[in-house]
Amino acid sequence: MAKDLKFVLLLDCYEALLTEKQRDYMELYYCEDLSLSEISHNQGITRQAVRDVIKRSEQFLIETEKKLKFAEKIIYLRKHLEDIKLVSAECSDKDISSSVNLLVGKCLEII
Repeated sequence: MAKDLKFVLLLDCYEALLTEKQRDYMELYYCEDLSLSEISHNQGITRQAVRDVIKRSEQFLIETEKKLKFAEKIIYLRKHLEDIKLVSAECSDKDISSSVNLLVGKCLEII
């Protein structure tokens, strides 16, 4: 199973909807970059059991994103905030440019 970074974003968006075990295994696998074997050894269960939990969690995250499209909206917002930042850098009024960059930076921190 190749690790897919889209699940890190989906996990950020929807982790509260997962069970504690699902959240823990997904974080260990995707965020801490542990292998299935390492997780199974640490948890005292089989590698297959870890794989099953991760696969069910991935499917849940994919289905939730299809319905809510929250991660898609975050990506869209980030792209357009970066575009605003680039345009404001070209602004001749440095006070406005600096204020816009500050606000955009704050928005990017939030999302």
